[in-house]
Parts: sequence; C-alpha cells; structure tokens
Amino acid sequence: MGKATVRALHAVLALVLTGTVFVQALMVWALVSGNDPEDGSLPLTPLRLITIVGIGTVQTALVCVWRLATMVRRGTVFSHAAFRYVDVIIGAVVAAALVWFAVTAVNAPGQREDPGVTLIMGGIGVAVLGVALIVLVLRMLLAQAVARDVEASRMRAELNEVI
Repeated sequence: MGKATVRALHAVLALVLTGTVFVQALMVWALVSGNDPEDGSLPLTPLRLITIVGIGTVQTALVCVWRLATMVRRGTVFSHAAFRYVDVIIGAVVAAALVWFAVTAVNAPGQREDPGVTLIMGGIGVAVLGVALIVLVLRMLLAQAVARDVEASRMRAELNEVI
C-alpha cells in the first residue's frame, strides 16, 4: 500500500471518527442535559445509551484500523504488534453485534404487528458477527504471514553466515 493510499485512508478515517465523536457528544449532551433536541421529550432511553456504546465500538475499530494502516506504511505490519490491533477490532465487531442485538430487543415490543422487522434486525446482527469471523480468518492469515516472515529472516541470517 503506497503512501498516498494510506494518507487517503487516514483522511477518511479521520473524517468518520470526527463525525462519530460529534454525534456521540450530542447524544451524551442530550442524556445529561435532559433536553431532546428533536421533540423535547425525556431523553433517557435505552436506545440512546445503546447508541452511545455502539458508536464507541465503531470508534475503537477505526482507531485500530488507523494504527494498522500506519504499520503498513512503515512496513511493520507483519509483526506480533499487529495482533493486538486485530484482536481489538474483532472484539469491537463482536461488541457492535451485541449492541445491535440489544437494539433489536429494545425495538421488538414495538414490532408485534410486523415481527419480520425483528427477524431482519436479528439477521443483521448475525451478519455483523460474520464480519467478526471474517476478521478472525484474516488474523489467521496474518499469523501465517508473520511466521513466514520470521522463517525468511532466519533463513537470510543463515545464508549470510554461509556467505
């Protein structure tokens, strides 16, 4: 990945992170102040708390992707340090799925006439868990790449000794 690509990714990540922080700050302000910016009703709802936590999971994943992109630019992504960020991303995606299931549970009583909405929302939660499994597979590929890189370094060192 070239420098321009990493810079473009960083720009997109910064924009999304800034937007999520802004939205999260508005949600926290609405909870703390007791004001609803839309209709003046009581803001302390489970859905708002769940949304704040959900945005936090997205922000966590964004920061880890930023760090991994930086490692790619520096050429250090094939190291054991990268596993920490990938593991956090997996945890954030699983947490996001759990948050989505909480949204589904909070929304379900209002969907008694049309339970298909709840089923679709549950399916979306399963799909988010599928993303976590995909990232887990990618982590396994990273582990293989790191092992091969270590092996290649060992073989280069042995070859240098022979020469």
